[in-house]
Amino acid sequence: MGENPAKSHYAQLNLGEENEMEIFGYKTQCCRKALCIAGYILSCGALLLLFYWKPEWDVWANCVPCSLEEADVVLLRTTDEFRIYSRKNVTWISVSGIIKSRLDYPSFAEEDSIFSKALMKPSLQVKSIQVQKIRYVWNIYAKQFQKVGALEDHHTCSAIHTKFGSGLTCSEQSLRRVICGPNTIDVPVIPIWKLLIKEVLNPFYVFQLFSVCLWFAEDYMEYAAAIIIMSLLSISLTVYDLRQQSVKLQRLVESHNSIMVTVCRNKEGFQELESHHLVPGDMVVLKEGKALLPCDAILISGQCIVNESMLTGESIPVTKTQLPQADNLKPWKMHCAEDYKKHVLFCGTEVIQTKGDDRGVVKAVVLQTGFNTAKGDLVRSILYPKPMNFRLYRDALRFLMCLIAFAAIGMIYTVCVFALNGEEAGEVVKKALDVITIAVPPALPAALTTGIIYTQRRLKKKGIFCISPQRINMCGQLNLICFDKVTGWESLANFQDVRRFPADHSLPWGPAFRAMVVCHSLIVLEGKIQGDPLDVKMFEATNWVIDDSSGHQIEGQRSTHATVIRPGPKANTASVEGITILHQFPFSSALQRMSVIAQETGGEKQVFTKGAPEMVATLCRAETVPSNFESKLLFYTAQGFRVIGLAYKSLQSGKQSTDLTREEVESDLTFLGLLIMENRLKRETKPVLEELSDAHIRSVMVTGDNIQTAVTVAKNAGMISPTNRVILVEANKIPGSFSASVTWKPLKENKTEDDGNLDSGSQTGRRIRLAAEPGQFHFAMSGKSYQVVAQYFSHLLPKLLLNATVFARMSPSQKSSLVEEFQKLDYFVGMCGDGANDCGALKVAHAGISLSEQEASVASPFTSRTPSIACVPELIREGRAALVTSFCMFKYMALYSTIQYLGVLLLYWQLNSFGNYQFLFQDLAITTVIGMTMSFTEAYPKLVPYRPPSQLVSPPLLLSVILNILFSLGMQILGFLMVQKQPWYSKTDIHSACLSVNNHVENSSSASSLGLHGVGGGDPTEVDNGYKSYENTTVWLLSTINCLIIALVFSKGKPFRQPIYTNYVFIMVLVGQLGVCLFLVFADIDDLYSKMDLVCTPTTWRISMVMMLAVTLAVSFLVEEAIIENRALWLWLKKTFQYHSKSHYKRLQRVLEQDSAWPPLNETFSLDAVTVSVEEDMGGHSNPTFDSNEDAL
Repeated sequence: MGENPAKSHYAQLNLGEENEMEIFGYKTQCCRKALCIAGYILSCGALLLLFYWKPEWDVWANCVPCSLEEADVVLLRTTDEFRIYSRKNVTWISVSGIIKSRLDYPSFAEEDSIFSKALMKPSLQVKSIQVQKIRYVWNIYAKQFQKVGALEDHHTCSAIHTKFGSGLTCSEQSLRRVICGPNTIDVPVIPIWKLLIKEVLNPFYVFQLFSVCLWFAEDYMEYAAAIIIMSLLSISLTVYDLRQQSVKLQRLVESHNSIMVTVCRNKEGFQELESHHLVPGDMVVLKEGKALLPCDAILISGQCIVNESMLTGESIPVTKTQLPQADNLKPWKMHCAEDYKKHVLFCGTEVIQTKGDDRGVVKAVVLQTGFNTAKGDLVRSILYPKPMNFRLYRDALRFLMCLIAFAAIGMIYTVCVFALNGEEAGEVVKKALDVITIAVPPALPAALTTGIIYTQRRLKKKGIFCISPQRINMCGQLNLICFDKVTGWESLANFQDVRRFPADHSLPWGPAFRAMVVCHSLIVLEGKIQGDPLDVKMFEATNWVIDDSSGHQIEGQRSTHATVIRPGPKANTASVEGITILHQFPFSSALQRMSVIAQETGGEKQVFTKGAPEMVATLCRAETVPSNFESKLLFYTAQGFRVIGLAYKSLQSGKQSTDLTREEVESDLTFLGLLIMENRLKRETKPVLEELSDAHIRSVMVTGDNIQTAVTVAKNAGMISPTNRVILVEANKIPGSFSASVTWKPLKENKTEDDGNLDSGSQTGRRIRLAAEPGQFHFAMSGKSYQVVAQYFSHLLPKLLLNATVFARMSPSQKSSLVEEFQKLDYFVGMCGDGANDCGALKVAHAGISLSEQEASVASPFTSRTPSIACVPELIREGRAALVTSFCMFKYMALYSTIQYLGVLLLYWQLNSFGNYQFLFQDLAITTVIGMTMSFTEAYPKLVPYRPPSQLVSPPLLLSVILNILFSLGMQILGFLMVQKQPWYSKTDIHSACLSVNNHVENSSSASSLGLHGVGGGDPTEVDNGYKSYENTTVWLLSTINCLIIALVFSKGKPFRQPIYTNYVFIMVLVGQLGVCLFLVFADIDDLYSKMDLVCTPTTWRISMVMMLAVTLAVSFLVEEAIIENRALWLWLKKTFQYHSKSHYKRLQRVLEQDSAWPPLNETFSLDAVTVSVEEDMGGHSNPTFDSNEDAL
């Protein structure tokens, strides 16, 4: 049944957010529900189980579509490619106990908030649903469900100060508490019985249950019992693991669910209460000392220093400042733009230090509570992980469907054979159903994850932690890595120049020196200076110290808590006792600068600013900026130095520091000079990047540095060859219009004249890793240019990204956007950076690797405890090995079930089958042990210049499976037919072979012991109605040893895994299993043969079987090595049949190779010209050759 997208029946939830969903309204119908209950009873619960797996079918069967306003049940569907459904019941929240009478109601009704808009007027009830721990209420006026538990986004900065600055009234707080629910991230430990039921109802175990019931019906008692024991063991281990995860997660969040906080009540003053009573809009007072934050809150007065390592993995303290009291109509987030987080204290982070305002108070307004908070969001991402859309898993499902179709053919064959031979209907049905349990390997899902589990353990030993194991296989496909950190600040103390470019290198007392002393966000924590490594190195070079015992500094008539900086023992003589930092405007990645207001002891107040030189220069008076500013900047950045601009001005007395806006402070500055710092490559950077380059994995620099510095670092790191050209791409939006332009020009290092707009928007391009051809080029662009290109020249963006290597001055949102754009080109993108500014990009990338000291950060799927990019090739190696292991296991499981399936179908021709212990031996002693040990093979230490296949339907893999199926089928049919041609063969006398060869006299007891179902008497001519036959013995022995052959043949070693002989456990297992199988072939022990349902055959026939197996091994191994694994052969076939990769970036690359006009140099395109090109040719660039080729794709 489909969905009717009628407006009242359908809506979207969380529009534009990561967890966006479609919501449909339904009303339960009694007659439908009664029919469904009857169906549950008549189907013995099968229908109920089906509805459990498919909740949408449950809703469609029990309910009828209706408007969302009338709905008592809603059906949710994710908007991603998975389209996952979930069912939720609508509940009603009564607030009549809070609003005692209609006289109380006007105060709520006048409030322009969701709390008043959701209130049903006569009944005083609120309609709600809860989805993934988030509560939504029905907005009566907007006719939609809206999230509660968060302050509305429409509030302006001034409104937040005025409306919530004095706190909520008790009645407002009570109403919000009832509607929003408690401020807790409640993750209860799931009871074992719930986990057990959920696991048992998994389709895999339901299929196992069906199989076991069938085997019991067929008297496979021992085999069914063994499978039950294994399934129970597997379920127990899974439930234990889930229980441990639940306990661990509960411990993670319980610490801040009940913290005592101080809140301000309107007209009632301050109150102490437990944090779970907090609601959005509450005003919280933060006291001195360390404290955990129980909610997200907006700082409205004072300043805080917090440790956000729980969220970002970065242990550097972060400074939070108060929300400005801006008098405009913009919502506060829009007004603050990307810097809004500078004013937000996040739940779960730790407040290290507070600095009060002029009244000594630090106040914050509760922004979000419970699971709406930053920590709640991260906990929800663990509870409800986003499914991975990886080709391997999709192909595995398709292949499983093919096996089911394969089994259906076998079922038809079985029914025909047994029915024509006059078997009972019940027996025919059992035999037909048995084919499904043989053809479809129930252990396939478990087998595919085995390699992942072992890889995760190996990564953990190497200091790489993973919170999303599904992404490990994706790491094997990575072909592009974005790096944020390729340099280190451990050797940053090399100051080349300070002031306005003097020849000497001295640091005399003066404004430039004072800027270095105070313009930072460092703090003293436990006797150690902490903060940004760049700030630490800069400050240490001054030999001044931070006085952490600073008290209150008098400023005018009011006192404020401030930081005092004093000369240290090694400091040069200074004319002041110290400098007090009165107010700080923290560094903003959007503004690319930071500022402080400071005052010398007994002196005047001054402003000091540092940041990107191009940005700082624009804030300074033109006459103070040297005429050779740009050439000097280019001179230093071309050498790879980190260049910081310094500026200052004196403040007029009168206005308090805290009352000044950032715009007032950062204007009419005096330019002081450039601070030059050496930004050396980390020792491991160049070898790592070379290793990735040799493996044909693109490396891209995404940095906050100046564009020229970034290009130089990229060259020093080997990302850009000295012989390659670097083309600067500059895009500018024309102010006051909807037009924009983009310019391409070569970037020259020795250029000293005006180098164009080297502003913070500049960014260095990325290069494609191809063979080193003369004339290869790399694009470089800034974050600003990237933004303009993405907005106005989106058709050009893919072509630029194809050869872009360095991106400079990138903001966090631009980094995320860049990763997504690369993914649109069909790149498998890895992102390596810190957990703070790169948090978004780390989550968006196929594999995000956070370099953090934390053991595991929820900021990214992977966390490397060692802050080194050497973890990247290590992760790719392990990912490739895990991917190949998954393919090996898949091929083996598919072949094993097919071999068994073919053997059984052959025996069905004679109304026979494998015996109980024969199945048991193949499934447990052979396949289970192989499945557990095949994945032990470790990753190969060298990265080869190509990736393992990513899909099961690739020609080499399919050919390998099909050929080995044919080899197995051929060998089994040959054995089946040849044994019937032997002179000693008898269809009725299963002892004729050994009697004729050994002249053995059989007694009745031995005959009885050889018969499974009571072969009567001692008459050797009596037909055995069990499983014993010459065909059974031959086919079973051949198929069993054939399983060992394919295990050996499919166990790939080089180039992605270590040679198979290094997996000692697996080799020992194979040798042991082969020894046992050969023993079964050549042993002549009556009791053993009786148990295994085997019969005695002449030694010559046994040798013949071994020879058949040897030939099969030789042929399989030869085909696998000479054809399947012959990369040169497949490349030749691709070339011969003109097969080209369908990846977007490959197709675009082929097109651009034919375009002689690409890249354009010293050219400028305007928006109008490009628009005409798009309309006429649908191409991104106005070159007709390119456009015609692109259209032909």
